[in-house]
Amino acid sequence: MTGTASSPGTQTTDDHVSVGGGANSADEIRLASRDIGAGLRQNDLSVPDMHCGGCIRKVEQALNALDGVERARVNLTEKRVSVAWRDTAGPPPLFDALGRIGFRAHLADDGARRADPELTKLLRALAVAGFAAGNIMLLSVSVWSGADAALRDLFHWISAAIALPVLLYSGRVFFRPAWQAVRRGHANMDVPISIGVILAYLMSLYDTVGQQQHVYFDAAVTLLFVLLIGRTLDHLMRQRARSAITGLARLGARGAMVVQDDGSRAYRPVAEIRPGMTILLAMGERVPVDAVVVSGTSDIDRSLVSGESAPAAVAGGDVLEAGTLNLTAPLTIRATAEAGQSFLAEMVRLIDVAEAGRAGYRRIADRAAALYAPVVHSAAFATFLAWLYIAGDIHRALTVAIAVLIITCPCALGLAVPIVQVVAARRLFERGILVKDSAAMERLAGIDTVIFDKTGTLTLGAPRLDDRAGRDPAHVALAVALAAQSRHPYSRALVARFGADPASASAFEAVAEHPGCGIEARQGADVIRLGRPDWAAPGAALADEGDGRSRTVLARNGRLLESFAFGDPLRPGVAQAIARLRARGIEIEIMSGDRREAVARLAEGLGVTAFSADVRPADKAARVAELSAAGRKVLMVGDGLNDVPALAAADVSMSPSSGADIGRNAADFVFLHDSLETVATAIEVSRRAAALVRQNLGLAVLYNALTLPLAALGFVTPLLAALAMSSSSILVVANALRLNGGAGKRQSSAGGRTAAKAGLRPAEAAR
Repeated sequence: MTGTASSPGTQTTDDHVSVGGGANSADEIRLASRDIGAGLRQNDLSVPDMHCGGCIRKVEQALNALDGVERARVNLTEKRVSVAWRDTAGPPPLFDALGRIGFRAHLADDGARRADPELTKLLRALAVAGFAAGNIMLLSVSVWSGADAALRDLFHWISAAIALPVLLYSGRVFFRPAWQAVRRGHANMDVPISIGVILAYLMSLYDTVGQQQHVYFDAAVTLLFVLLIGRTLDHLMRQRARSAITGLARLGARGAMVVQDDGSRAYRPVAEIRPGMTILLAMGERVPVDAVVVSGTSDIDRSLVSGESAPAAVAGGDVLEAGTLNLTAPLTIRATAEAGQSFLAEMVRLIDVAEAGRAGYRRIADRAAALYAPVVHSAAFATFLAWLYIAGDIHRALTVAIAVLIITCPCALGLAVPIVQVVAARRLFERGILVKDSAAMERLAGIDTVIFDKTGTLTLGAPRLDDRAGRDPAHVALAVALAAQSRHPYSRALVARFGADPASASAFEAVAEHPGCGIEARQGADVIRLGRPDWAAPGAALADEGDGRSRTVLARNGRLLESFAFGDPLRPGVAQAIARLRARGIEIEIMSGDRREAVARLAEGLGVTAFSADVRPADKAARVAELSAAGRKVLMVGDGLNDVPALAAADVSMSPSSGADIGRNAADFVFLHDSLETVATAIEVSRRAAALVRQNLGLAVLYNALTLPLAALGFVTPLLAALAMSSSSILVVANALRLNGGAGKRQSSAGGRTAAKAGLRPAEAAR
């Protein structure tokens, strides 16, 4: 076992998120800062652990107390803090200060802070259309109630005055894409909407001038309002899909301390680092570019590469990938590649290609729209020509054609998909599943293969001591006293299991950590070691050494005293989830960066025959691509940084909330509970939602088939057409609400409660 000494401001938590710190953090803070005038510079930090007013007070007090800090202000909603500091005083130790009070932090990504202008535009357009529709409808009710001719004409002019700015402002959401489509020589769903609304307004304005009894300003504006509801809901669901590339790029170091040719040191941005340059890598820093260790020994968090949280010991000659985290001791390394050719850059390219491929997926509503617009245009134009020929009255012909356009307006079609997705997203959220991409629900309904990562997905991703009887209490107390001096995951697991006496450290005369080996202490003439078996007790035989578990031993003067085995317990509901997936005909596969014996043991216990081990991120993405090329629809479930390319490449992806930030960003779904049964639940709800979407589309088609002939024969006025159109929208909404009951209502929490009664025991999963 390796003793991991945490530097202030550095976290080695199970989600593998580095928060800065290290010897060069001041240079990194300066590189990321901006000049705000008056001799001040400002940094924005992301502090994800803040959640209440007490956190605000602690963070602001800790930062304002630093020398050189002019002010620190917290934005709890965005979980960010802005720190202004005096340039003459140099960058303050921001990460150290936050680390001392227990808050993770990293330099904030300004790109993630920008508001969504499209959503703002839609909400404003929706508010304007809703306000105007209500007022025009009140005026129309007065007219229908028997207003005299003079009052009727006045109300018509007021309605026209209200409707015109609404069409110009709210209608542009549809008018602009419609015009762009027409300019390119084709039609989309916005074209019949735009034509119907504009013609309804112009005809109503013409009839108002002519003092006619009926006008249809209310129909035009209400039509816009209903359509904007569907468009806004659709955008709200789409915007949850976030690119993983920005989050992954944030894992890279902004710069590094480089030893120059004359022996001096200079902090250089990562873009200026060239192969052959010597870099001083402090404890707590990420490797800036692919490199090889020149001197020093340390432990490296390689979760970005392998997905495993257990640190890897490195020494001279070992290769380091960009983005991996130096945990326990300074290293001197030599760059072997530029930033653009590094491992981290390769991962960014993999994700970029995968996301571009996924973007080619055409949603159900988009496919329906491609068929819908030509049919509606043809029907309306044919109606106009027929009535012009029959009646010889262009006003009558236009009125009937407008009624056809309005009654066949794709309100129901526009709401059919987003309303089901909104209801499904709410249903999934109630069961602990966050939907980030509405289109992913359509894809999830069709998956036939699920690939699971191992550590942190099928298992909880945190080492746990295997209990066994017969341990000497004195030996256990000695091991825990040593473990309390370290932040290594195995040390923390020992302390968590047995507890530590704060006074026990005084029993040791000296304590030293040896990176890659373990922790050593002197007790009188004795040397006590807790760590790797071959270091703490060379030559000692371990009876159960071949069971595949990770081990650390306690030894006195090289003599074995006690052995501790650590496993990774299964996530609740694993056996039930796999059973439910298989019952639906879904193939199961396990892919892991862990060693083969550990993966094989887990797969055997779960009854999964398809598995692979020692898999790198690019290999995971390649396997997903191979399955997709064979016609399979793949759901990837993973939590770690090394899973991100595969998450992006899969048809659908899912990640636990306990996973790395970048993994959650890349995933289409995030499950918030420990139980893995949420995976099966998400599939069941998505398939139910897909069935309701098909029903809604069928209802929309049936509605058009029934009402189009009535409108074309002249039996429907534009006002009645608008009311019928609204009724069809209400119908598809009511059908979507059926998702709140019926199939898929099985509670995943119940599965979590019974998880311990079925499948493997946690101790078996760890082996």
